[in-house]
Amino acid sequence: MSIREPAVAGQFYPGSRRQCEQEIAALLAKVGEPAKFTGLAVGGIVPHAGWVFSGAVAAEVIALLARQGTVETFVVFGAMHRYGGRAAGAVFASGAWETPLGRIDVDEELADAVLAGSEMLAEDAAAHDLEHAVEVQVPFIQHLAPSARILPLIVPPSASAPAVGAAVAEQAKALGRKAVFVGSTDLTHYGPRYRFTPMGCGPEALRWAKEVNDRRLLELVEALKSDQIVPEAIEHHNACGSGAVAAAMEAGKVMGADRAYVLRHTTSNEVARDRLGESADAVGYAGVVLVKTGSVA
Repeated sequence: MSIREPAVAGQFYPGSRRQCEQEIAALLAKVGEPAKFTGLAVGGIVPHAGWVFSGAVAAEVIALLARQGTVETFVVFGAMHRYGGRAAGAVFASGAWETPLGRIDVDEELADAVLAGSEMLAEDAAAHDLEHAVEVQVPFIQHLAPSARILPLIVPPSASAPAVGAAVAEQAKALGRKAVFVGSTDLTHYGPRYRFTPMGCGPEALRWAKEVNDRRLLELVEALKSDQIVPEAIEHHNACGSGAVAAAMEAGKVMGADRAYVLRHTTSNEVARDRLGESADAVGYAGVVLVKTGSVA
């Protein structure tokens, strides 16, 4: 049995069960009352920075998805930070993932169907070894949907990303799987640290990164224009996981999503200002749910 060991436990999120559970409870307390919307949430978009920065945003989305009846499988499309594979996507197809909360099984039946049904995807467990974009979501899933399985995929920022999402969702539908689809990305990485300073440095530049550059991409998300996400991010540097976003959006549309709601939009500078002071750098984070209106869980 293939077991994927945690790569960033103790760094991006706590390294022990007790600390993870305490931190998840604290993050959910920050969120407060669940967001109100009409319809069934079939997917979402979450950030993947360290929990101290973006955990509350990610936890809110996953908590909402976990409340949508019994979710059998969380399909998590991750950003490509290190993966240099040949195909449009790398699937972790068998075994389980280990975190401080224990093991969570991979949905092997869905993985097999996805691999058999799409030449755009390849089985490549090694591609996930050092990648954090999926991993930081897994303890939230374990805590909030303890009976669920996962299907982890890495999706490069290519024109085929929406088709990858559609192919995965079609296979989930064919199997009758009660699945939700999550795309993992951060937004604009702005400042000297990231070598991206088109508006210079300072508070006004950071405000532009959030209110203009991030919003360009989020407006496409709200309009469900999945085919425009990757070109937008390539041109304006406002998502490190644009392939994952486009895949999740298209998967959501296959499952009937006709609305996207931005639940929360913040930055690392805003989250950490009280603790660390003003920074010259900031990374954007957004939590989004993809909703099939007129439906209930």
